[in-house]
Amino acid sequence: MRQPDYNITILEKTNKLLSKVKVSGGGRCNVTHHCFDNSELVKNYPRGDKELQQVFSKFSVQDTIEWFRQQGVVLKTEEDGRMFPYSNNSQTIIDCFFKLASDLNIKIKTSCDVLSIQKKDELFLIKTEQVTYSANAVICALGGHNKISAYRIIKDLGHVIDEPIPSLFTINLPNESIKKELQGISVQNAQVKIANTKLNYNGPILITHWGLSGPAVLKLSAFAAKQFFELNYRSDIFLNWAFPLKQNEVEERLKQIQKEKHKALPYSNPLFDLPKRLWEFLCASAGLDNTKPWAEISNKQLNKLTEIICNSEFKMEGKTTFKEEFVICGGVNLKEIDFKTMQSKLIKDLFFCGEVLNIDGITGGFNFQSAWSTAWVCSQNL
Repeated sequence: MRQPDYNITILEKTNKLLSKVKVSGGGRCNVTHHCFDNSELVKNYPRGDKELQQVFSKFSVQDTIEWFRQQGVVLKTEEDGRMFPYSNNSQTIIDCFFKLASDLNIKIKTSCDVLSIQKKDELFLIKTEQVTYSANAVICALGGHNKISAYRIIKDLGHVIDEPIPSLFTINLPNESIKKELQGISVQNAQVKIANTKLNYNGPILITHWGLSGPAVLKLSAFAAKQFFELNYRSDIFLNWAFPLKQNEVEERLKQIQKEKHKALPYSNPLFDLPKRLWEFLCASAGLDNTKPWAEISNKQLNKLTEIICNSEFKMEGKTTFKEEFVICGGVNLKEIDFKTMQSKLIKDLFFCGEVLNIDGITGGFNFQSAWSTAWVCSQNL
């Protein structure tokens, strides 16, 4: 819905516009995710899932696809559900926004740091280093930041800011041999768990030169962001390489193999669809002799191998941001926002959208989708 009589100005602190769009999806821009069931869609948000259910009912993934189509940008779906422009170039999305801003005569001021926002009578006074602007309505789309000081102007307006902490990251294992010996190995369905908690996720896991990555690890990092923060990113991590099999099922399978293939060498016959190098690593960790067949493997060694397959233990010491997918848990407290309109409950005509709110999703286009949807609801309620 276009409003030609609106006078809109975008104030950007840096001299770069849409920099996060530029790097998203390896420079291709992961616009959204192919998930049209809102009740399923919200499960990908560790924080804000209940609130987004309402927002997505107003502007869904399907609406996002249609909106971009109307701007001349057609999206395609990849096997994992991520959606990109057909051009495979984030510049397509950037050009789309710039063209629309130009068509609507929206002014853009770069290198324009907002120092404060004040509400006086019915007007907002937005003070910058260069000039003070006045406005009838203000939309805060500051994005996510890792320091609470970045939210100062919002805090000064009276809003509560939930402490920002990292959400999407990989697990560092600096003192574990697995990262040196098995770098680049991936397992399609393993389970990763934080010791002494019930927090665990399963899915593809990738062994990297710094530790563990992949969808299961990233999902765990997002849903357990607060727990990892409280642990100072130091914890014992357990992996079940044979998931969804449980320890007793793995043990039964090994005993069956021992009977059926008693002359075969364990090292030479990987099980549970595990990569050969990983299987050999697990056998070595269990103390198996690579020259002895299954028939000569003792019950003690069999039990040890079972334990290592189902409960490999590693020492996490630190984290690494996933590529350039900088995502934060924290921001404007959700109880202070009316999600029917995205308007502040404290100050009339003050709106919020995107990652400035304490909403974050896992990797796969979900953070952009919440940004598009909350922004659309803002636009409809000015």
